[in-house]
Amino acid sequence: MTGPRESFGRRAFVSSHAVACALGADKRAVAEALFSAAPSTVGGRWTLADGRQVPVGALGFELPPVDFKDRLIRSRSNRLLAHTLADIDGPVALAVSRYGAHRVGVVLGTSTSGVDEGGQALRRRLAEGAWPDGYHFDVQELDDPVAVAQLLTGATGPAYAVSTACTSGAKAIAAGARLIAADLCDAVICGGIDTLCDLTVNGFGSLEALSDQVTNPFSVNRRGINIGEGAGLFLLTIDEAPVRVAGWGETSDAHHISAPDPTGAGAEGAARKALAMAGLSPADIGYVHLHGTGTELNDRMESGAVNRVFGPDMPCSSTKPLTGHTLGAAGAVQSSFCLLAFEAGGALPPHIWDGERDPELAQVNLAAPGDRVPSLKHALSASYAFGGNNAAIILAHA
Repeated sequence: MTGPRESFGRRAFVSSHAVACALGADKRAVAEALFSAAPSTVGGRWTLADGRQVPVGALGFELPPVDFKDRLIRSRSNRLLAHTLADIDGPVALAVSRYGAHRVGVVLGTSTSGVDEGGQALRRRLAEGAWPDGYHFDVQELDDPVAVAQLLTGATGPAYAVSTACTSGAKAIAAGARLIAADLCDAVICGGIDTLCDLTVNGFGSLEALSDQVTNPFSVNRRGINIGEGAGLFLLTIDEAPVRVAGWGETSDAHHISAPDPTGAGAEGAARKALAMAGLSPADIGYVHLHGTGTELNDRMESGAVNRVFGPDMPCSSTKPLTGHTLGAAGAVQSSFCLLAFEAGGALPPHIWDGERDPELAQVNLAAPGDRVPSLKHALSASYAFGGNNAAIILAHA
């Protein structure tokens, strides 16, 4: 089946997008690094509670405090949000003016919000017997970035946070497109935002999921993930634009609290649902951005699912060696990379690894630096999360 379906309501077009991560502070810098001949892998280091040091995808630029209308934007996540929103503030302001603030929604995915600031405040409370001046628990509530986005943009339409671990950013994009399809909004600011913090990095350390080297997805030598931080933001509107959200698929297989279903049935189901909604066949997709964490179980599950849906020759890659796993932001950052691929004339985000394939994994065609798909029209971004949560987003380029 080919050709777009209209049965799911009004279409959501990508009016504008912005991204910031370990590769750069804005879309231009990220694209330059992503498509360079030799992209830089994660270079930050984090000291765990047990004294070990692990690589992380830390931002390479400073996030200054943001004071807006007498309200200090207090958390690192919200400072990154404000920084990234600034890149699309013109189109957002135009949308608010054109459609009315009540018709502009906000849906953001996150898993950390201001939890690091909460941890710092608690340590202060335990050491000194009092909370820091000005501290309030709401800084670590999951919807705090949503409230800040509304404050910064003036949007007053439907607004909420999505926190489904590593699918949060992808599901926020799908949610934004649904709000437009249902005629509840004419524009939606959506995407994901997460920043590094002790709780998260040490949590993954406790799960024995962290690699002590740069992550190496789909290699026989893979040893786990690197945690990263970043933001990917989209302004979806009803007005036609070169790129639209063509389809999405979401499944929950509930196999295990932290391990994926080894059969990959949920991951496969999410991709097939997205294809069905978009009215596309697997052959219509030109590139797949893999979740690609570099863990033993994820790569085994994902390679099988991708091979079954798209075959062994579909160009695909994981960019987590370049950014780290940005958790709640990952699906949005990946989707932004797909948009950058469209804008770069089909240049593909490269898969940086040691090149030593695991013979026990199903065959997948991993893109090298410089690879491209001329006239790239459709890209799929795949995300998987704790609890067996799976999401796929298909973006279409006119």
